[in-house]
Amino acid sequence: MPTEQGKEQDSSRPAAARVGRRRALLAGGAVLAAGMGAAAGELAAGDRTDGRAGADAPPAAIPFHGARQAGVTAPQQPATHLLSFDLPRTTTATGRKTLRDVLGALTGTLATVTSDAPPDPRLQGGATTRLTSLVGIGPSLAARLGLGVPASLIELPSFPGDRLDPRRSDGDVLVQLCAADRWTLTVAAELVGAAAHAAGAAPRWTQSGFMPRTAPGTTPRNLFGSRDGTANPDRTAAEQWVWYPSGAHRNGTVLVYRRIHMDVAGFAALPEAHRDRAIGRRAHDGAPLSGTAEHDEPDIYAKNPDGSYVIPATAHVRLASPRFDRGARMLRRSYSYDDGPADRGLLFCAFMRDPAQFTRVQNRLSARDALNPFLQHRASAVAYVLPGAPGTATLGEQLWT
Repeated sequence: MPTEQGKEQDSSRPAAARVGRRRALLAGGAVLAAGMGAAAGELAAGDRTDGRAGADAPPAAIPFHGARQAGVTAPQQPATHLLSFDLPRTTTATGRKTLRDVLGALTGTLATVTSDAPPDPRLQGGATTRLTSLVGIGPSLAARLGLGVPASLIELPSFPGDRLDPRRSDGDVLVQLCAADRWTLTVAAELVGAAAHAAGAAPRWTQSGFMPRTAPGTTPRNLFGSRDGTANPDRTAAEQWVWYPSGAHRNGTVLVYRRIHMDVAGFAALPEAHRDRAIGRRAHDGAPLSGTAEHDEPDIYAKNPDGSYVIPATAHVRLASPRFDRGARMLRRSYSYDDGPADRGLLFCAFMRDPAQFTRVQNRLSARDALNPFLQHRASAVAYVLPGAPGTATLGEQLWT
C-alpha cells in the first residue's frame, strides 16, 4: 500500500465550459461532492442552483474524447466502480476482431453516457453526471493477440503474504468508472457491461469503492484513519514517471490495482504513538514524523540522538519513499471498500509508466513494513491504460500498429 509519492497531478484537460441552457437542482450529490477535498470540490462548484433566473448553470460534462483518458486526467471523484472482462480464447485473428468490437462498443457507450445528454432516462433530469472513465488492456491478452503495447506491460510477480483470489484478479479488458455518486456508477456500469457482453466479452469481476467526506483542500483518510494520497506527482513529474512520452504509446500509462484487506479493528487497538510510527506520519495532522506539516517532505535519513531513525526503518512511508527509487513516482488514486464487516480495506489504484516501479516498492514493503500484520493483498490486476480517443476516434487504434 505505497503512500509516499509527490504532489497531486494537475489535469491535462482544459476546464469544461459551463452550459447556460441547462439548469438543475442537485439534491444530495453536491453535498457529497463538496466534502471530497479540493479536487472533488471543483466537481461540486456550480452544481447547486435554486432554480431562480440568473442562478449558476451546472458544469458541463467532462469530455470523453481527448488525447488522454479522462479517468486519469480529471480530478479524482468520490466514488468508483471497476469492471473486468475476459475475451474468448480463439484464434489470433478472431480474438483481434472481438477486441476491436469490444473497444468500439465501449467507446460508443462511454462517449454517450459521459455526455451532457446521456440517452438513458435514469441519468437525465438532474445535474450532469460528470462521469469519467478509463479502459485498459491486460498483459495476458496483449501477449495472446500480439498487440502493440509497451514492453514494460507485464504481470506482477508473487509477493510474500499475497492471498490473491483469481476470481477477483486480472482480466483481459479493465474499465474504471468514477463519479460523484453511486447512482451514476450503478447505471453506467450496467450499460458498459451490456455493451461489452454484446460485443463478445464475458464479465470476470467488479468492485466498488468510495472516498470519505473531506473538507475542501484536505486529504481524505483511509479506513486506518490515515491521510491517503498526501503526495502525488505534479504535472512535470507525471510527464516523467506516469505517461509514455512518444510513439504509439504516447498519452498512455499503466494502472496497477491491488485490493488490500485491512484489519481495521486490530490496527485501531494499537496505541496512537505505535500507529504513527508504523505509518511514519502523525494521524491527527498527517505530518511526517520528521516534519511539522502534512506536505513537508519526509526526511527518511533524519536520526534521533540515540542513532535511531526519526521515521522508523519499518515505517510504511519510509519504505515507499521515492528516494529509494531514484525519485520515481506513481500517481495514486485509491479508494476504500466495504464488502461487509469481515472484508473492508483499500482499493490501491496507481498509475505509472513502468509497473516494475510498483514491484520494487512492494518488495520493500513485503519484507519489512510495520503494517504487514494488518494488511493482506487479496486481488491484483495490471492494465495498459490506452491513449485517449481524440475527435471521433475509437479507443485502442494504436494496438494494431
